[in-house]
Amino acid sequence: MKKKYLVVGGAGYIGSHTCKALAKAGNEIVVYDNLSLGNSWAVGWGELIVGDLHDEAKLTQILTQGKFNAVLHFAANAYVGESVYQPLKYYSNNVAGTLSLLRAMATAEVKNIVFSSTCATYGIPKSLPIEEDFPQNPINPYGHSKKMVEQIFLDLAAQEKLNAACLRFFNAAGADAELEIGENHEPETHIIPLVIEAAKNPSKSFSILGSDYPTEDGTCVRDYIHVTDLADAHVRALTKIESRQNGFSAWNLGTGKGYSVLQIIQAVESRLGLKVRIERTSRRPGDPPVLIASGNQARSDLGWNPNHSSLENIVDTAVRWSEVKKKATT
Repeated sequence: MKKKYLVVGGAGYIGSHTCKALAKAGNEIVVYDNLSLGNSWAVGWGELIVGDLHDEAKLTQILTQGKFNAVLHFAANAYVGESVYQPLKYYSNNVAGTLSLLRAMATAEVKNIVFSSTCATYGIPKSLPIEEDFPQNPINPYGHSKKMVEQIFLDLAAQEKLNAACLRFFNAAGADAELEIGENHEPETHIIPLVIEAAKNPSKSFSILGSDYPTEDGTCVRDYIHVTDLADAHVRALTKIESRQNGFSAWNLGTGKGYSVLQIIQAVESRLGLKVRIERTSRRPGDPPVLIASGNQARSDLGWNPNHSSLENIVDTAVRWSEVKKKATT
């Protein structure tokens, strides 16, 4: 039977890819997005309703009238550096905004929710790769805001008022293999698109934010997950929680392997046959040296595998998207 889902933040990067995956599975999609970070052209699989996360009355009306099976929640500010300097913005949008959504869900009697969380909730982990039972000690307001939301979900689930799944991942990358959607942030802050842009434009350089981390080459190391694999995990998590009445689950999404900033640069240079001019600057506040997540629990519980997340495929799809992006987004 066809199911109906409200995708909050579905005009964004990960949300739009998840909408495509949900639609391919035969579901009905409604996207709710204020378009401050998302793009209307990325909504190709269902209706778009423009609205703000803080508009509880509008959310309540939509959820009550729409008879949704579940909500997928992607709407958030997600820049670590910005969160350090503008913490109120992050607590207001990521926490207070989520409370508006949860109150609307309660009124409409919609209990199922899949939430895009982050491995930033762990802070600097005690060891690697990060497992779900590791202590959550965020070191920046972005991570704190996501952890707060997770705690709210836990408290509601304990009272049998919510059925929630939280997916913790780091870093989304790549683009849809069919090149219908991909990254398009304004301004762009993600490493791979920035490196590609610097490689293609000799007048531009790429800034490495810190070269003195305790890593092999001195630059930050991250676990990169292809956005298509993240979308697949959201669909699988949704199916998993729909088989129960109440509860709380959290899954890490990772390959168990990390790449440094310099390794990302080298991969882009190899794919394009071009050199990147780099500048080395000071560290960005709030950045742990290494974040690598284990995906073993997601593999076991959800049957999920990051099949698209080789560095070569991530860079290749990102490069190909960069070549068609202007046409696709106009």
